[in-house]
Amino acid sequence: MLPRVQAFEFNDHPQAPAALRATIVEALSLTLEWGRILDRLAPPLHAFLRDSHSSDVLDLGSGAGGPAVSLVPLLRRLGWSGTFTLTDLFPHAALWEELRKREPSLKFVPSSVDATAIDSQLSEGKARTIINVLHHLPPQVATSVIEDAVRHRAPLFISEGFERNPLRFLAFGPVGLPALAATPFLADSHRLLRFALTWLSPVALVCSIWDGVISTLRVYSEAELRAMVPTHADYDWTYGTYDFVPFGRGYYFYGLPRQRSEP
Repeated sequence: MLPRVQAFEFNDHPQAPAALRATIVEALSLTLEWGRILDRLAPPLHAFLRDSHSSDVLDLGSGAGGPAVSLVPLLRRLGWSGTFTLTDLFPHAALWEELRKREPSLKFVPSSVDATAIDSQLSEGKARTIINVLHHLPPQVATSVIEDAVRHRAPLFISEGFERNPLRFLAFGPVGLPALAATPFLADSHRLLRFALTWLSPVALVCSIWDGVISTLRVYSEAELRAMVPTHADYDWTYGTYDFVPFGRGYYFYGLPRQRSEP
């Protein structure tokens, strides 16, 4: 396996223009939805929620809400009923409000939420998910996300849309390109600038390709994930993969706290 690279991505770089960051993030959300990328992730996520004995989800690093929009209907078809609460260090409250109108089981926290220090009241009774996000975090921060879940004894589900193989990013192309082209039409802000970035110049395309390739090189391996788990964690951890067309492969890694026996 290739060594992990902690290089920058435009979509999370503080000096990148807001319109560019929004275009990349929203194009990814559309790709997940239109390409049905997460269809085969729903069964292991449903099994995780069933075994966690929690029907309510606290989603960390929700971004534009793409994973939630795709997964909630799929989970419901599998028998799940509950709530999916969106959170982010940089929340997209206006966008999430529009999503909530489409999907009533979605909730959101409009204020900033640090995934390494979740408030106990917000965490209580919820299983945590962090989908297509952990690779953005350097090892120390990613470890802190896992440590905070363990500290609260919260079930934790981590997933990424690929393992560490840049060729896997090509699987996003057939849907990702039209999704990127569509974002200016669906944007609620910076619309003219987004047209310039996507239709009148190659900026958004080049930056999206860069981010996609770098994302695959930032993804954590199973061994690296397991090494982040605190040694004292009284959890059972499961690692697996899921496929999507045409040749994509993502992974999931989840931990369930062991039931403590009564004294």
